[in-house]
Amino acid sequence: MHAAPEPGGLPTASAAGLQPRLQIRNLQHTYSNGVRALAGVDLDVPRGMYGLLGPNGAGKSTLMRIVATLQQPSAGSITFDGADILADPFAIRRVLGYLPQEFGVYPRISAEDLLDHLAVLKGVGPAKVRREQIDALLEQTNLYDARKRAVSTYSGGMRQRFGIAQALLGNPQIIIVDEPTAGLDPTERHRFHEVLSEIGATVAVILSTHLLDDVSRLCGRAAILFGGRIVADGELSSLVATLHGRVWRKSVPRAEVEAYRRGFNVLSSRYADTHAMLHVLSNDDPGAGFEHVSGELQDVYFAMTADADKAGA
Repeated sequence: MHAAPEPGGLPTASAAGLQPRLQIRNLQHTYSNGVRALAGVDLDVPRGMYGLLGPNGAGKSTLMRIVATLQQPSAGSITFDGADILADPFAIRRVLGYLPQEFGVYPRISAEDLLDHLAVLKGVGPAKVRREQIDALLEQTNLYDARKRAVSTYSGGMRQRFGIAQALLGNPQIIIVDEPTAGLDPTERHRFHEVLSEIGATVAVILSTHLLDDVSRLCGRAAILFGGRIVADGELSSLVATLHGRVWRKSVPRAEVEAYRRGFNVLSSRYADTHAMLHVLSNDDPGAGFEHVSGELQDVYFAMTADADKAGA
């Protein structure tokens, strides 16, 4: 849950005119078993919703744990509002909200009592201030009517919204959410999107996920992490613009998809009934009935990760 305090060539945030709050430089991490999780990560994260995309095993959770000061990197530097958080973890812990991919809760403890306990650990007080903040967060996350229920009895979506409520305790200036909508049904996912959108209007929020749709809906900026390296970073519109004039589509019979994969650089395929809609990357008109289309984040993601895979990132 929250970290409790103790007594290439794409535009960066600064280049786009946004003052980065979190700056990561040459961040590296290799585990004791020799697995390299991060291999020189550079990122500038400004205020607002910032998406961190990547497949499972790309290094996203390792990066988020390091930013949350839950583990030390092998090398590199991280500053938040100019403070070196590796040398002084409390510089970010005092203003951090963290929702990890999985978190446990105490059995038989109600949502309001658990939030009060966590608020005490985070130094929120006195009691009247805690109560006002907890009530406001329960309202914001649509959990007020269920505040007396044990969190262990909540549905998956309710638990995730509780996770956001605890991450918001203490009015944090940076919030990290790791795979927050995985496993949620469409209704709960929509509610969670609304909460995240409201939060991202005032603070820096890092949304770490492998779900492209979440980033497309919520974030103005994003980075793609693959093999421990950043392979793309910038405003979503700028990322998509890198493929301008190079994305083509065609509907083909299912039986012919593999033949097209062998003959073209297929970015993605969407199946419907007996046909599949293929998106192909090509500098020139591939002919054969293809039509030009504007790219989208999904095309950028598959193009960048495929290139990085070929290059051995």
